[in-house]
Amino acid sequence: MAPLLNGYTNGASRHLPEDPFVVEARFSDIPSQIDIPVSGLDAEEAVEVNLEDLLDDPTELCTLLEQEGVGKHYWMVIALAYAKQAKVDHAIEILSKGLGTLSRGNPKEKLGPLSLTCWLYLWKSRQAPRVVPEGQPVGETKLKDFYLQAATGSLNEASRINPAFPPLFLARGVLYLLRASLQPPSKAAASGAPDTSDRVETLKQSIKCFEDALRVSASRNMMAILGRARAYFSLGKYADALDGYQEVLVKMPHLQDPDPRIGIGCCLWQLGHRDEAHEAWERALEINPDSKIANILLGLYYIHDSSHYATTDPAFGPIYKKAMTVYTQKAFKLDKELPLTCATFGSYFMMRKSWPTVDSLARKAIEQTDVNAVASDGWYLLARKEHYQDRPDLAKADEFYQKADLARGGGDKGYLPARFGLVQIQILQRDFDGAKFRLEKIIQQSKSIEAMMILGALHAEDVFRSQASGIKEDKSAEIKKATALLEAVRLAWKDPQKKLTPDFSVLVYLARLYESDQPDKALQCLLQVEQMTINDMPEKDSPPPDIPVDSEAWISRLRENLSPQLLNNIACLHAHPSLSQNQSHALSLSFFQTALNACIHLGERDPDIDTDALVTTISYNLARTYESSNQLAEAKQVYEGLLARHDDYTDARTRLAYITLQQSPADEGPKAISQLHTTDGANLEVRALYGWFLSRSKKRAMNIAEDVEQRHYKHTLQHHDKHDRYSLTGMGNLYLTTAREMRRDTEAERQKRSKTYEKAVEFFDKALQLDPKNAYAAMGIAIALVEDRKDLTGAVQLFSKIRDTVREASVFVNLGHVFAELKQYSRSIESYEAALAQNRASDPQILACLGRVWLLKGKQDKSPSAMKTSLSYSQRALAIAPQQIHFQFNIAFVQIQLAQLLYILPETQRTLDDVIKASEGLEEAIESFGEIAQSKNPPYPRHDIEQRANMGRNTMRRQLERAVQSQREYEDKNAAKLQEARELREAEIRKREEERRKVEERREEEKRKVREERDKMAALSRELAEKRAEEERAREEAEYTTDSEGERVKRTKKKKGGKRKKKAEDSASETEGGDVDGEKEAAPRKTRKKKKAQSTEPSSAGGSSAEEGAPKTKKKRKRLARKGKEGNFKSQELVVESDSEGEDRTAATTNGEGGQAVTDDEDGDTKMRDAGEGVEDEGDDTVRQQSRKRNARRIEDDDDDEDEDQDMDGEEDHSKKTTAEIDAEEEGEPKGSSFTDNPHGDPVDESVGAAGGAEAGEYGDSVFQY
Repeated sequence: MAPLLNGYTNGASRHLPEDPFVVEARFSDIPSQIDIPVSGLDAEEAVEVNLEDLLDDPTELCTLLEQEGVGKHYWMVIALAYAKQAKVDHAIEILSKGLGTLSRGNPKEKLGPLSLTCWLYLWKSRQAPRVVPEGQPVGETKLKDFYLQAATGSLNEASRINPAFPPLFLARGVLYLLRASLQPPSKAAASGAPDTSDRVETLKQSIKCFEDALRVSASRNMMAILGRARAYFSLGKYADALDGYQEVLVKMPHLQDPDPRIGIGCCLWQLGHRDEAHEAWERALEINPDSKIANILLGLYYIHDSSHYATTDPAFGPIYKKAMTVYTQKAFKLDKELPLTCATFGSYFMMRKSWPTVDSLARKAIEQTDVNAVASDGWYLLARKEHYQDRPDLAKADEFYQKADLARGGGDKGYLPARFGLVQIQILQRDFDGAKFRLEKIIQQSKSIEAMMILGALHAEDVFRSQASGIKEDKSAEIKKATALLEAVRLAWKDPQKKLTPDFSVLVYLARLYESDQPDKALQCLLQVEQMTINDMPEKDSPPPDIPVDSEAWISRLRENLSPQLLNNIACLHAHPSLSQNQSHALSLSFFQTALNACIHLGERDPDIDTDALVTTISYNLARTYESSNQLAEAKQVYEGLLARHDDYTDARTRLAYITLQQSPADEGPKAISQLHTTDGANLEVRALYGWFLSRSKKRAMNIAEDVEQRHYKHTLQHHDKHDRYSLTGMGNLYLTTAREMRRDTEAERQKRSKTYEKAVEFFDKALQLDPKNAYAAMGIAIALVEDRKDLTGAVQLFSKIRDTVREASVFVNLGHVFAELKQYSRSIESYEAALAQNRASDPQILACLGRVWLLKGKQDKSPSAMKTSLSYSQRALAIAPQQIHFQFNIAFVQIQLAQLLYILPETQRTLDDVIKASEGLEEAIESFGEIAQSKNPPYPRHDIEQRANMGRNTMRRQLERAVQSQREYEDKNAAKLQEARELREAEIRKREEERRKVEERREEEKRKVREERDKMAALSRELAEKRAEEERAREEAEYTTDSEGERVKRTKKKKGGKRKKKAEDSASETEGGDVDGEKEAAPRKTRKKKKAQSTEPSSAGGSSAEEGAPKTKKKRKRLARKGKEGNFKSQELVVESDSEGEDRTAATTNGEGGQAVTDDEDGDTKMRDAGEGVEDEGDDTVRQQSRKRNARRIEDDDDDEDEDQDMDGEEDHSKKTTAEIDAEEEGEPKGSSFTDNPHGDPVDESVGAAGGAEAGEYGDSVFQY
């Protein structure tokens, strides 16, 4: 039998089949058997070879083929039969022997086998490993590159025989594609610079080869189109690749191997059309349910879909299960060696921590793939496997992460998860700077939420380490960066499209960063953590059902299941000084109590947890809150309870001694402080408290070296801590106070005083070096600057900077002092009041300062009201501290100053009541000065105070008595005038109010009229609209009628005939009337537009007559004014015509004497028609731009026509009638109608209708030339 040969060798041009719906499987054209002719026997004898059951060793078969000298087709068919059974090595061996046999013949006979050999090597290349498998010798394993070199050799040999052999173009293109897959992706080029990497150049060569294959096949080689699309896809030109895949699908819709739908879906995925890609892959799976590529791609689609949900979300489980069990598992069963399936399944086993399986699958993905991205996934799996070990090999994990990144290009184009893994390795290796640098690069390129979270945490940890080390560094930049990054993460949680799960750690970091400067924001973060924890709380921890939901008891029971540390921190922030209000203290106490209960619950749930430290800390914080809310008894009870459990708790003993000092400042308090200093004198906090106690209880020493407070601070700095900031600041304050009180009469005294100020500044500066935010040290420097150098402007700038940094009451007090020295009393008052607002409303010193500055302002402005305000503040200060004698002196001094001011003021600027009260205040001041002078420690020398009292008693008392008398006389004298002026003023005010009321009424009236007018206009508009609609309906009823079948049709209007003529004229016009087409009567009306027209031919009289004796109808005519002799008309004369719409007009000329119609011959009619048609075309553009809408056009005949009509016919005058009225008359056929139903009436002359009626008949400004 004749052998069946493979019509197309593998790799040759596959053209379009005759039937595009025919499905051809690979190797479908390989016969099941082949007959090899044997020489020497009969012609019909041959050796039959079964191609479905081939020998394991093809040596005997090759020997037979060599002996018989068969043609190349036998070698190729048998080689393809072996390849069909996946015995590619035997196929290559057979072809190699066949090429040796064919080398003795025509070289072109080798082209087919060489091409087939090249394709088989390419096939082997796809099956070969990419890298040497682990555990195998390097030289024994043939890699992909080996087979690509072999394929290149076969291809080059075939090219030397015939470089234009068509199958070689396709083979060379595929060779370039596979070679590009082994080359690393190019790194990101500079902006605008072309990519000239080896991989890109190889892909461009591949595209060129595929285009050559298409050229020689007249664009019918589908494999070349697919190859070109694949190359475009590798270059990132997804739109071009999509066009190629779609072209193949259109031309071969049932192509399954390869399936263009797979490529279409991949291109759509890369272009962002995920759902459309899913549809393409579903269609591919519908056509071929056993498509392993379609199955795995659909699995990846559902894995990507599940990534939008948290693993705890109920929607995550079904989607992920469908991805793995329905699609990925099926793809793995179809081909366990498919790299993409191995990489996908490796991620699944990674979650299950099945490390051997992960290692095996990852290495298969790396070794077998032709796609760099799949190899990157394999390296990433190996890196994660090493990273997740209990004792990870960080060096190996780092290596795998880098390989995964480089497989996708590295640099800016690398693999983001791999780069993120490298960051984690750097953090484990404590390379924080390198981790920050890499994270900043990631954030610049991708805005990764995870990268922002880790980078923010790294910056925050830097801040916390600096704070814990005790070294004061400026970490404001790190705080700002950390806050910005973590807030960006927090903001991303609110985006519903991202479906992110909030992380508690982000909020805790933010709370710690906000704690010192913005405690309100820190509190918000912790409250959010609390709410999230409650939302995630299991049902078993819910309060009992007998407690009402959302009640305080119900919420408190919920909080008892929370972390005690969280509740403690929330309570501390509620008790923060910037938030210290009554409600905040109450909330703080409530949270501390709940935290203590939570400690009890925590101990019950896990007895191994030691909660003693938590209970001690929370109890101490609770006592401090009691203390700040002035509940000293409760605070003392808690402190005593702490000391009963921990008698060495120094902080509790310190606070207890301070409370004792507050309650008994003269007896038990000093003893408790001294005892505390004796037992815990080495504690710096205790020494600071003792120094503060000495500063308030010591006797003032003239020599600073003898001051007990100075000796205490000096001992602390010398023997305990030379960097104790409190002792340094205290020493600065001591030198500042000493310098302030030093004499400065002589130059030597002034220099000594200045040096003392410099000494104070040295201590303050040292404290600031240790703590740049020490506001007290900074203010000490500013005070020294003011007092020593009188630099008030510089002090204001310094205090303003301190105020912007530290919101302390003392800063505002000092600002008030400086502004008072600058005589800017208003700003000084603002500063003092701001100090009062800083929880210092009961501070008598600030109140005294306010009294002083109001007094100065009153003296400057000569304002009694300001002095009264000063007196009020001074009285408030004395009420708070009645034992302070100098506050009593301040009140008496202000009363004296007020009396002096009212005495010197003119009568017009004071009242009798003010003077009388000032006199009473003067008596009180005289009495107070007497008491102050007799006190033990008066603020001023007794002699001076007594002299001031005598001055008030002798001089000012008489002055005020005279002032009272004169003010009474003045007010009595001017009482009537004042009353009259008051009445006039009240009348003027009433008049103005009345005028204002009238203006408002007029405005309201105008507005009312405008509203009424608008309502009337609206009603009129509605009425006109209804009327117009009614007219439209009437016109429609007039234009339409019902035919015999009951349908609405447009009414056909009748042609009107010519005017009645004499019998002598009837016969003359009868002949012309017979030439008119009678069908013109039934033609629909045309709506004409106005335009100008000119004609060079004389008009033909369009008169026509009906049968003799028939009634003549009225004819609308144009009248031309004649000039000169009979029959000559003036050219370019205006034609006055009627404006009847909806009918054809006719123009007729008559001689004025005989009244006979002027008629022309047939040629004249033709010329007239041509002229009319030309005019219509010439002015069509202009005419169409004009509006033709008219609500009620009136038909007006010229005067001559009206006279003639009335004389001849006596018909009804239709001038000034609307078209609606005319139409109504047509419907009813009234007497005297200008239309007739007579079918034999005079028809309108067609030529005249064309020339005059068609265009010019509507306008009276048309011009005719005769």
